[in-house]
Amino acid sequence: MIRMLVALPALLLATALPAAAELPKGFEEQVETLRQQSGAPGIALAVVEKGKVTLAKGWGMRKLGGSEKVDADTIFQTGSTGKAFTAAALAILVDRGKIKWDDRVIDHMPWFRMYDPWVTREITIRDLLVHRSGLGLGAGDLLFVPRGSLSRKETIKRLAHIKPAYSFRSRYAYDNILYAVAGQLIEEVSGKSWEDFMAQDVFAAGGMTSATANYETRLANPNRAQPHARIAGAVRGDGPISMLDERAAELGRAALPAGGLALSANDLARWLQIQLGQGALPDGGRLFSAEQAAEMWKGVTPMPIAPMPPSLAPLTPKFSSYGLGWNVTDYRGVRVMSHGGAVFGAIAYVILLPDQEVGIAGVVNAEETALLRGVIQTLVDHYLDAPDQDWPTRFNTFIEQRVSGAKAALATKRAAPAKVGPSLALDRYAGTYRDAWYGDVVVAKGKNGLTIDFTTTPAMKGKLVHWQYDTFVTRFDDTSLEPAYVTFALDAEGKVERVSLKPESPIADFSYDYQDLDLRPVGAAQ
Repeated sequence: MIRMLVALPALLLATALPAAAELPKGFEEQVETLRQQSGAPGIALAVVEKGKVTLAKGWGMRKLGGSEKVDADTIFQTGSTGKAFTAAALAILVDRGKIKWDDRVIDHMPWFRMYDPWVTREITIRDLLVHRSGLGLGAGDLLFVPRGSLSRKETIKRLAHIKPAYSFRSRYAYDNILYAVAGQLIEEVSGKSWEDFMAQDVFAAGGMTSATANYETRLANPNRAQPHARIAGAVRGDGPISMLDERAAELGRAALPAGGLALSANDLARWLQIQLGQGALPDGGRLFSAEQAAEMWKGVTPMPIAPMPPSLAPLTPKFSSYGLGWNVTDYRGVRVMSHGGAVFGAIAYVILLPDQEVGIAGVVNAEETALLRGVIQTLVDHYLDAPDQDWPTRFNTFIEQRVSGAKAALATKRAAPAKVGPSLALDRYAGTYRDAWYGDVVVAKGKNGLTIDFTTTPAMKGKLVHWQYDTFVTRFDDTSLEPAYVTFALDAEGKVERVSLKPESPIADFSYDYQDLDLRPVGAAQ
């Protein structure tokens, strides 16, 4: 789902020495100290070594200011770490002979369409999972981020209108919407909804007793962590931590196969055991075959390697690729499988060191990446007998520099708008504007100026405030949403010909893909 910072390249640690037998001395106390320093309400961790659960524990509280403690059974939202679960569900269907990885999608979903007819004919199940479809980064995410009203099938039908950014299979670009397609394919092949298949054929079969794949089941569990974030400052990540409305922070249900799960530390420990066991269940039997486990861990799409910021430079890999729901990479010669996850108010990270038989997973009920990655990286250092590099401080430095840089850039931009415009009377900007893949955005003239309503996204509405020329900026009623610049382009007669958008914050999550909208007037828009 949305990745935020938790999806930094997945690379972690030292030479291939035997794994240590115990947690670092004083580790549990260190986690609590770091949690308190970060301000995060709660954190939970799971560690598996050589098939045994070394740690499954929670620290802190389920919500800020509350008295209910996080324990090993508290469920947290886990974001895009769920992509590996959707891949595992497909692996189960491969084992059952229902599908093959290289089956064409249209052979199972004849109604499925991409923008390019040739891609429609050729795209395979494997292609759905490995981010090489030609879609741009986060293409289509506004259909379900920050919220969504469309069914999964209707969301997928909108793919026919999303223009590719690149040639098919030519390069890596992360997306979420094709995992929604994978979820729909599971339904059409198995006869069960993706939600039911996950609950029955993955969670129940795998012994993950608290895990959930839909909002109703998660909300029915009183032992769940509430979402939190820093949203009161100039940019997201700045200001004090506050609790979010868990219903308002829900992503659209269409995209749950891309990152809509919730799991506890005990569930995550079980998942690590299954993964490190290549599909074998700890108490006998299998969730999926060793053959499919190997298939999911194969790197398929090469990922570009960019230099890491100075504080995180030791994490720069030698190779990086994307498999079936996993980042496949290295650190100091050690093979690594990992994935980050983030939804509004919660983050997760899962890392496997297969050759060392070590797996680590962590979840936090706040967007505190430095806490989560710092703690997990410390554990990986320990298990690979690497020198202490003070990862919590390194990640804190990176996050602080990133947020302060964004604040400074935004302040500079806001301080000096051109004192020009708008070109038209405000009522002449009013109208309904339509994008083929997103739908309608309605601009209206009220008593206090212009308003905007993203009609496909529930409660994504607010004011339009003039900035410069014919560009306005959104000020949403829900202040947790990322604002956007909205620019009206005029034709030779002075009528609005099209509307384009882009995020105001320089560090807005890529899932706010405003820039992909190409809004045109519907009928007489003026």
